[in-house]
Amino acid sequence: MEDKLCFDDSKLSFRPLTPESWTDFEALFGENGACGGCWCMWWRLPRTEYERGKGAANKHAMYAIVEAGGIPGILAYADGKPVGWCSVAPRDEFAALNRSRILRPVDDQPVWSIVCFFVARQYRHQGVSEKLIRAAIEYAKRNGAAVIEAYPVEPRKDKMPEVFAFTGFSSAFARAGFSEVARRSDTRPVMRYMLESR
Repeated sequence: MEDKLCFDDSKLSFRPLTPESWTDFEALFGENGACGGCWCMWWRLPRTEYERGKGAANKHAMYAIVEAGGIPGILAYADGKPVGWCSVAPRDEFAALNRSRILRPVDDQPVWSIVCFFVARQYRHQGVSEKLIRAAIEYAKRNGAAVIEAYPVEPRKDKMPEVFAFTGFSSAFARAGFSEVARRSDTRPVMRYMLESR
């Protein structure tokens, strides 16, 4: 049986996470909530609350955001099936960023942040994350963003366990037009995409 599914790029489409697409988000994340009961709440909650809520509580917290009309990110679809996720929203929705010594604000500009990716196993290593970055740029632009920020990893070795690369790789962001604006760690640049002049 094929370990990887190939698909035509023209069949990849994107939708924001809303109550209407919630069941697709559930299907993509599965019983484990993508990774260890995260449900993409890692950046949104105080660490103790996040740890305590791993699993059902984190899922409920994410659903509450969506049910209240918030849009915490976008889904990628291949042939109508949800295959990828990108968390993108104004930076002030990600409280954990401000508590990070490495990822603290660069300046006082209001920015949107791309903080997380999850791609179904069979669709990894096929460029889905990079296409999600480009879709996130377009989504943020349509919603008034002037600056988009990202916090990718830049591994020292060629290989890094996928579970540690959930913020994306710097090389993918560079190909999408992001530039490094700060680096407070050898492996964690802060990158930006400027929309004001585009």
